[in-house]
Amino acid sequence: MRNFVVTIDGKSYSVGVEEVGESESVTERKPVPVSPAQPPKAAVKLSGEGEKVLSPFPGLIKNILVADGSTVKKDQPIIVLEAMKMDNEITAPCDGKVTFGVNKGANVETNAVLAVIG
Repeated sequence: MRNFVVTIDGKSYSVGVEEVGESESVTERKPVPVSPAQPPKAAVKLSGEGEKVLSPFPGLIKNILVADGSTVKKDQPIIVLEAMKMDNEITAPCDGKVTFGVNKGANVETNAVLAVIG
């Protein structure tokens, strides 16, 4: 029997697998300590007052359409969020200066803070 460590959804499991048939060369390996997987950082910590722009659904930040710190107008597209192979424009809910809490290429969950406009 050979033992393996398998990580699924950040949890590690020790699994024993029985060998079937004979193998000509079997190398004995010592167990390797496993540390829990760290999820990738999707967002930057935002501070300050203002109107939060939340992700309406999980997806990938495909593009950021304005520069961080820019002044935007209400209903102006600021982010392209890709979900299920479709590009969705996220618009500014109000006028103001935008501060982004995500970077291009980040995966976000529903209700993640994408930006703050204040």
